[in-house]
Amino acid sequence: MAMAVFKAPLKGEFHGARKMEGKQYKHHLLQQQSSGRRRVFVQTETGCVLGVELDRNDNVHTVKKRLQIAFNFPTEESSLTFGDMVLKNDLSAVRNDSPLLLKRNLMHRSSSTPCLSPTGNDLQRKDRSGPIEILSHSHCFMSLKQTANDIVKAMKMGVEPIPVNGGLGGAYYFRNEMGQSVAIVKPTDEEPFAPNNPKGFVGKALGQPGLKPSVRVGETGFREVAAYLLDYDHFSNVPPTALVKITHSVFNVNDGMDGNKSREKKKLVSSKIASFQKFVPHDFDASDHGTSSFPVASVHRIGILDIRILNTDRHGGNLLVKKLDDGGVGRFGQVELIPIDHGLCLPETLEDPYFEWIHWPQASIPFSEEELDYIQSLDPVKDCEMLRRELPMIREACLRVLVLCTVFLKEAAVFGLCLAEIGEMMTREFRAGEEEPSELEMLCIEAKRLTSEKDVLSPKSDVEGETEFQFDIDYNDLDLVYGSETGTNEFFAKNSFSYGCSSLGELKESIAEEEEDDKDETILTISLSKLSTSMKNNNLSNTMGSGHLKPPRDNKTDKALVSHKSANVQLPVSANFVKLADMKEVEWVVFLERFQELLHSAFAERKTLTLRNTQRLGTSCKF
Repeated sequence: MAMAVFKAPLKGEFHGARKMEGKQYKHHLLQQQSSGRRRVFVQTETGCVLGVELDRNDNVHTVKKRLQIAFNFPTEESSLTFGDMVLKNDLSAVRNDSPLLLKRNLMHRSSSTPCLSPTGNDLQRKDRSGPIEILSHSHCFMSLKQTANDIVKAMKMGVEPIPVNGGLGGAYYFRNEMGQSVAIVKPTDEEPFAPNNPKGFVGKALGQPGLKPSVRVGETGFREVAAYLLDYDHFSNVPPTALVKITHSVFNVNDGMDGNKSREKKKLVSSKIASFQKFVPHDFDASDHGTSSFPVASVHRIGILDIRILNTDRHGGNLLVKKLDDGGVGRFGQVELIPIDHGLCLPETLEDPYFEWIHWPQASIPFSEEELDYIQSLDPVKDCEMLRRELPMIREACLRVLVLCTVFLKEAAVFGLCLAEIGEMMTREFRAGEEEPSELEMLCIEAKRLTSEKDVLSPKSDVEGETEFQFDIDYNDLDLVYGSETGTNEFFAKNSFSYGCSSLGELKESIAEEEEDDKDETILTISLSKLSTSMKNNNLSNTMGSGHLKPPRDNKTDKALVSHKSANVQLPVSANFVKLADMKEVEWVVFLERFQELLHSAFAERKTLTLRNTQRLGTSCKF
C-alpha cells in the first residue's frame, strides 16, 4: 500500500523541496491555476491512497486509464466520486488537494472478487512526498504545521506512534522528540466498519452508510475538521484539526474484507487520509468525575457548538477535563473542558442527537449576554461558503443540516430558551422501543407540507441546464436502511393534523385571533398537545424499520462500552422522518421561510410546558 505518485509531486508543498508562504505561495497558486495543474488524492474503497497530478487536458477517462496501472479491474466498472458528485468526464470542479473516491459500480463480497490493491511498477517507486501533508494551505491550519514538523523530526529519530486501545476505530498518538503525545491521528479507512479497522469492526466499503446511517464510512475525518473550522475564535475550545495524507508503517492493513491482519506477515508502509488533531494534555474526561463543578460558560459554549452541528454523539467520554489549579487540599478547583470526537456530527439527514449535557444543571441556566451576542453573530450562509472552500468534498445535505440547526438555535436564543430546552426540542423520545420524531422534526415535517402546497414552486429548475447534485445516487444506500420516505410523508399529511387545528400554520393564526381575549396560551397548549398526541396515537414510528447494529465485541471493547453509555454502540437504526437533500434550491428557500414562521408557536409551547412543569415540581413535594 505504498503511495504511488504519478509524474512529479508539486514543489513547495508542506514537506516539499522548499516551503512557500505569503505572497510567494499566492503567486505559486496563481501559476498553478493558470497552468491547470492540480494534485489530488484518489482513495479506493479499501483505503489505498494514490497521489495524482492533473493537467489542464485531463478528464475522468484519462485519469482512469492512468489509474488502471494500479488496479486489477477494468476501468469501465468503476466510478470516480467527489463528495456529492459522480464525475462523468469534466474535472473542473475538483480542486487542488481534494480527496476523490474510486468506487466499483458493482459490489461483491465473494472471495473471488479482485481486491482493489496496488499493482504495477509505478507503485514500486518511492513516495517522494513528505510523511505528513496537510490537505489545505489555509491559514486556519497554520498552528498544526509546527506540530507536524515536530512529529517528522521524531520519526527520523525512531520515535514510533502509539496505537490507541480504546474506541471502536483505529487511532494513533504521534509523538515529538521528547516522547510526548502531540497529535492524535484517525485514518478514514480504519473507522468502525471500514475495510482496515484494526478492532474487528469491518464489512463495509468507504462511502457506504456507517455506524450512523446518515454518516458514511470514511467521512468522519472531514467532520472532525468541520467542527474545528466552525468553532470561530476558539469559542468552544475545539483542538486544531486538519485533514492530512500521512505515511507510516504503524497503520493497520487488513487482508481482505474479513478483517484478517496482514501486518503479522509483513510490515507495510501505508499512506492514508486521516484526521490530524492536536493533542491537548488533560487530567481525565467528564465521565470520570461529577459534572456539577464544570463551569457554566464551558458547558454552554460546547452545547452551542453541538446544536449547530447536530452532534449525534456527545457524551462524557469525549469531553476532556483539564485542571487549571489544584484547588487546595480536598478541593476540586477550576477546570477547562475540551470537546473532541466530532466525527458523527453534520449528518446527511436530521438524526437523533445525543446531548449528555441536557441533564446537567448548567444547561438550564440562561445564556449570558456574551453567549447571546455570539449566537446572533453566526451566519449559516457564510458557514456554508467557508466549508465549501475549505472542505470541498462535504456533501450539500450536511450543509443544509447546519443551516437548519443554526437558524433554530438563533431563533430559540432570541425567544429566551435555555440550552437544555433547545436540546430537548431536538431530541427524540423512545416509547415502547419505538422512536418518535422530535419537536424540531415535527416542525420540519409541517414546513415541508406547507412548502409543497405553494403554487409558486416550479416542478422544473429555474435555471435551464442547471447541474444538480446527484442526491438520488447518494441516497440509494440510505434508503435501504431507512425505507421509503414517501409513505411516511403521506401518512403524516393525512393523519397527524386530524385533531383540533389542521396545521401549525392555522394554529398560529388562531393564536393571533384570540390575543385580545388573552386565551392564546391556552389554545396553544391544547392544540400542540393534540398535535403531539395525534402523532403518538397514529404510531408514526411503525412505518420505520427497527433493529440494532450489533458488531462483534471483545473484552476490551466491552469495558469501553460500559464506561460510556453513548449513542455509538448498539445503535438503533434511526427512523428517517425528514430529508433535506431531496428539495431543489428554490424549494429549500421556501421551506426555510415556512420553518421560521412556525418557530414562534413552538417556542411558546415549550415555554408553557416548562413553566407548568416547574410549578408542579414546586407544589408536589409533600412528605
